[in-house]
Amino acid sequence: MTTRTPQELAVPVRGGDLAVTRWPGEGPAVIALHGITGNSLSFGAVAEQLGDIDLYAPDLRGRAHSAGLPAPYGIPAHVEDVLTVLDHLGLRQALLLGHSLGAFTTAVAAARHPDRFPRVVLVDGGLGFPIPGGADIDEVIESVIGPAMRRLRTTFPDADAYRALFREHPAFTAHWGPHIQAYVDRDLTGEPPEIRSSCVLDAIRADGAGPIGDPETLAAIHRPEVRGTMLWAERGVMNEPQGLYDEGRLAAGDLSPDRITTRRVDDTNHYTILFAKDATAAIAEAVRTELKEM
Repeated sequence: MTTRTPQELAVPVRGGDLAVTRWPGEGPAVIALHGITGNSLSFGAVAEQLGDIDLYAPDLRGRAHSAGLPAPYGIPAHVEDVLTVLDHLGLRQALLLGHSLGAFTTAVAAARHPDRFPRVVLVDGGLGFPIPGGADIDEVIESVIGPAMRRLRTTFPDADAYRALFREHPAFTAHWGPHIQAYVDRDLTGEPPEIRSSCVLDAIRADGAGPIGDPETLAAIHRPEVRGTMLWAERGVMNEPQGLYDEGRLAAGDLSPDRITTRRVDDTNHYTILFAKDATAAIAEAVRTELKEM
């Protein structure tokens, strides 16, 4: 595993500049899309496993250094932005790697633009299950991602208090380290005593509506154009034994094994699948496998 120094890029998109973190390499390009309340440094530990692969990870519209970008938000907006990133870089195509919400965005982008994103790696996301009509969006999102929605409405006296919230989170407690702290710190905004998350609540609501009720988002992974690997965490968002997926849920999802290879990543949860050493190695292996198919 190699330590890599990231660079910061600004890519002009609708309404301003999209912040993109790049881990430069001489190998093929991969664009990585983070989860609903995440940011580009979600992929710091993964980048170290990827060796010389040229990795680009944007802060999605409404988060971290892209928090100032305007609405409309939602998965179609992220697809538009990632296409702009591809064009800005002068690339004909790239592999897309997405975690959680980023996996759903990845599937939609590949379904809409298979010539630009011919292979994908989906990490603990991408396969959705419709929620009954009339459900409250905030309640549904909070039921899935635990205390994250409450965190977005809370202010903290200083950065240490904000970090402590993550250090004590059941998903992170056993895995805290420099990559997770960097990821947490990138989300910080404001000044003491009113430190808060940079995530724009309207962006979270708009994005969360996709995986729980948007027909195109729910159908994307089943489209014949979407080809790649889906990795899923053994445990859930609070490190509980039940993960977002299991064999039964995958069977109910009726994925085509000819297009999507599925693999459980043991001893990891929804968050640490991006940080635990064995898990990041599994992601890197899937990325290299899919790059060979391009």
